[in-house]
Amino acid sequence: MVIYYDPQCEGYATPGHPEAPCRTKRTAAYLKEALPGLDWRRPQPAGAEAARLAHTAEHWERLAEPADFDGDTAYHPGIRGHAARATGAALGAVATALEGRRAFSLMRPPGHHATANQAMGFCYLSHVAIAALDALRNHQLERVAVWDIDAHHGNGTEAILDGVDGALFCSVHQYPGYPGTGTQSRRNLHNWTVAPGAHHTKHLEALEASFARVLAFRPQLVIVSAGFDAYIDDPITHLSLRVPDFATCGKWLAEADLPVASVLEGGYSRDLPELVGAYLRPML
Repeated sequence: MVIYYDPQCEGYATPGHPEAPCRTKRTAAYLKEALPGLDWRRPQPAGAEAARLAHTAEHWERLAEPADFDGDTAYHPGIRGHAARATGAALGAVATALEGRRAFSLMRPPGHHATANQAMGFCYLSHVAIAALDALRNHQLERVAVWDIDAHHGNGTEAILDGVDGALFCSVHQYPGYPGTGTQSRRNLHNWTVAPGAHHTKHLEALEASFARVLAFRPQLVIVSAGFDAYIDDPITHLSLRVPDFATCGKWLAEADLPVASVLEGGYSRDLPELVGAYLRPML
């Protein structure tokens, strides 16, 4: 198992914001102690050419302008570089998966809310969408599946992959909830909604159905938007998954025996390190 991680991703913060440097810092420290056999690598930053697989040129330039994007998504000095390193980690994870080793990108900021021309929801570049398009175009794959298990709908990933030949998007998420999308399925886009407060077994049933859809697609690669904010003690959502439920997701991926690249999205509880560890252990 290869972990893509760069401590530079902890070099920006908004006081009181849930998407904080401790998310990756504490998780890296925990994984190094709990899973000592992991292969740690620093990602190479993605550039404008990679970003343009999913984003407009204007969006790339906007990321360098010193103005906030919305009330949740602030401008920080160097934020384009931080986002580019996280995208580079997703690209590295895909390349590693296609070489026969599973990989996890432990980077911030997250990405699945960023659309082609808009940063939003703590996200600046759509790492998973870029990685999926790169796999289809530059690795010449024919079928790439994105499995989004974050508590929030990956509206950016969905919009970018809408109608893309060879791409499948499957998302399980809280609804009602931010960003208010993901209630319909069409073409290559499939959504499962979970009501706030639903029992964790109901959520697991939706996850199992979504993963069955991923397997039915017969993908040559699975990219996981690995969000951990569906956890029962997450401070910004109202779902009820437990630690063993994330281990179950990892077990399904391991048993599928497919190339798997996972990319950290949300997850804001103090238990995030343990949740990531539970998810990764079955895939080791």
